[in-house]
Amino acid sequence: MSYYIGVDGGGTKTAYALFDEDKKIVAMVKGPGSNHENMEGSFDEAADIIWDGLKKLTKEAGISIKDVSFTLMGLAGIDHQYQHDEMTKRLLDYGLENFEIYNDGFIVVKAGSTGPAAIGFNCGTGTCCNAIDSDGKMLQLAGLSEYSGDVGNGHWIATQTYKIVYDDVYLGLRKTAVTKMVFDEYAISSKEEFLALVSKFEEEDADTFIMRLIDFFFDAAKLGDKVVLDIIDEMAERGAALITAHLNTLNFRDEVVEVVLSGSIHTKLPSEIYLKALMDKAVKASGRKLSFIKLTQPPVTGCVNWIFQQYK
Repeated sequence: MSYYIGVDGGGTKTAYALFDEDKKIVAMVKGPGSNHENMEGSFDEAADIIWDGLKKLTKEAGISIKDVSFTLMGLAGIDHQYQHDEMTKRLLDYGLENFEIYNDGFIVVKAGSTGPAAIGFNCGTGTCCNAIDSDGKMLQLAGLSEYSGDVGNGHWIATQTYKIVYDDVYLGLRKTAVTKMVFDEYAISSKEEFLALVSKFEEEDADTFIMRLIDFFFDAAKLGDKVVLDIIDEMAERGAALITAHLNTLNFRDEVVEVVLSGSIHTKLPSEIYLKALMDKAVKASGRKLSFIKLTQPPVTGCVNWIFQQYK
């Protein structure tokens, strides 16, 4: 029996899955985030976390790491060759053999597509757009936060939502339905009380606050709120530009190019208005036939698909 390991390493959590020869999950464990960019100990700390996760996974399955034929990892923060080489060196020092590391955005492509070539567009905690073309060439766009003009991820939407209420309340600019939603939710009776809400972005339960703002954002979109719809148009425009850039830069020989949509904004939230705008704008901007696929499988399954396509 041959075994294969897939690792999906993000900023907040890392999933480790052991697969058999039929691509079935034999064991699965989760651990803390493994993005070296978020850690004081950088690559050393991240490698420790990954190695610990691999040991827990194989112990759970009752096998040795030496019984694993190949390990493929998609890790957040591995954006350049230098980062790849630094992480590879540390895992080799631990004794790991027969493995490869990619940016986590690329395993999304493999998890949701029906063939080897596709584009993966993720909007969750962050934003990234990764593609693998018909020749196997790989390209990552976005992923550098404001430095690459990333929009559409959860934190960005929450920030925009707070801003439009600020503009409404303090600057007297365009009215938005979000203002009443926020004021009612947090029993706000003055401008000053609203201003104090900004501290929630830095509190321990910031994720809960951010999710509520995102809920208000999409609720207002369904009400036809013009301010929110303009932001959605910006999100769709930027997403379409990323997809189109891949199509113009890489070589996709299929008549219909698959675009895998992942991340909570694309797959878990009521964002149909945004998704329709994204799809329409991408088709128009690229002039290509596109098939949009919402990712329903865990991204870690992209690791085993990739192993079977290229490394088995």
